[in-house]
Amino acid sequence: MARKKTPAHRHKGPREPAPLSHPPEGELAEAWARVVEIAGALPGTVETRSYRTPALKVKGKILARLRTEAEGALAIRCDPLDRNMLMQADPDTFFLTDHYRNHPMVLIDLRRVRWDAMPGIVEQAWRSVAPARLKAAYDAER
Repeated sequence: MARKKTPAHRHKGPREPAPLSHPPEGELAEAWARVVEIAGALPGTVETRSYRTPALKVKGKILARLRTEAEGALAIRCDPLDRNMLMQADPDTFFLTDHYRNHPMVLIDLRRVRWDAMPGIVEQAWRSVAPARLKAAYDAER
């Protein structure tokens, strides 16, 4: 019996992620590093890429992604009710584009955000994508 060939587009083993389309620089790179540090305290969070931009995921689910340098801002998971409250409280910092209107995300201008609020925002985003076991283990440690 002849062996079935694996299609050329499927390869076994880990794939190299696509290169970053626009690596963050300067102030944006520093802000992204702060977000990564905050998220790094939450179990299962990994730094990766999404749409060729820096991203954070939990068990393969997107937690946040840095939009391109030209677009600016951090797209982060957010419950629609919380998103509305954030946008009403500080519309210069929290906003949407048409693309994100139907997604459970909010955009954050990292140049304007109050950094003391970011741990809570990142944790809420993490809780929206983390599996129940991971959340339970995290809560038990606290």
